[in-house]
Amino acid sequence: MLASARQEIILVPAVLAGIAAFAFEHQILGGGPTGSLVGAAVLIAAIIAVSVRVAHHAEVLAAKVGDPYGSMILTISAVLVEVIILTILMTSSSSPTLARDTIFSAVMLDINGILGLAALLGGWKFGEQPYNDDSGKTYGVMILTAMGISMVIPEFVPADKWHYYSIFTICAMVTLYWVFLRNQIGAHSYFFNYSYPEKKRRGDHALADQPFGTSVAFLVLGIVIIGFLAEVMSQFLTGGLEAVGAPLALAALVVATMSAAPEILTALRAALANRMQVVINIALGASLSTVILTVPVIEGIALFTGQPIIMAMTPVQTMMVFITLIVAAINLNDGETNAIEGMTHFVLFATFLALSFLGITGG
Repeated sequence: MLASARQEIILVPAVLAGIAAFAFEHQILGGGPTGSLVGAAVLIAAIIAVSVRVAHHAEVLAAKVGDPYGSMILTISAVLVEVIILTILMTSSSSPTLARDTIFSAVMLDINGILGLAALLGGWKFGEQPYNDDSGKTYGVMILTAMGISMVIPEFVPADKWHYYSIFTICAMVTLYWVFLRNQIGAHSYFFNYSYPEKKRRGDHALADQPFGTSVAFLVLGIVIIGFLAEVMSQFLTGGLEAVGAPLALAALVVATMSAAPEILTALRAALANRMQVVINIALGASLSTVILTVPVIEGIALFTGQPIIMAMTPVQTMMVFITLIVAAINLNDGETNAIEGMTHFVLFATFLALSFLGITGG
């Protein structure tokens, strides 16, 4: 128990940074955009550090229960972090498009960034990496359906009827996820597994040997700390970006990156260990979870506060999602990934970054 506690020492400076930023909030904000952005950068680093520990404990639980439950624990914990940060940022920002831009950024980061880089590096090392193609097809059609319902169709819904469609969207997302989850852990759980011929890695045994209760406790504690840090960070980030005239879409990219940081590390380790099924489950599972779990929460907040939000994607965002899902459908159709397929997704991710910094994707 003492050894496990020592590994969580990173939580101490993270909490201290949050307390210091909270105590000197007015002085930091008074330092102008430079002070705000520096304060935000420090707190973002602290959030990512805590997120990595959250991911570690999610991996411990994953090693104990195995896939598909393991990847599901990791993706849901990451999405929970994202929802917490996004909700806090929405309360401190007047942007009605922040939630939409964050979800879009998360999908681009997960599918094109994580999957692209993992397949590229894994392909260079192993050539072709096998996985269960049923998982890629299932995730792809679910992501397309969820994003179509919640982020494309709203463009054609009259403004005076937004709350009716929001209620429908919440019900549709909950129903979709319930059916998907029931089959993922039940009748079709084999869709998300792949039987590798070699023996289980020693690292998996090491993770599985760690205490279950300790991991649950530190996972919950980490998420609570992230919520506190995000609350403090939100004022610095939005204030700093607005002061320098940067597009607010960058805030959405920051939120997506913070929540996905643990998944990126886990996916890259899996790819370099020739475990592409784990990468597929993480990258596509995180994309699906982000859309299908975040949308109902955000729509619910909008209904509760009476403040409509804009969930319909811009034409550029819609085209990027369409291209991404078409490329993913082609690449993930044969049960093997390679460096060429990884590069196609990574180039799409680079395109997304270029559009984000140019302020073209948001609006």
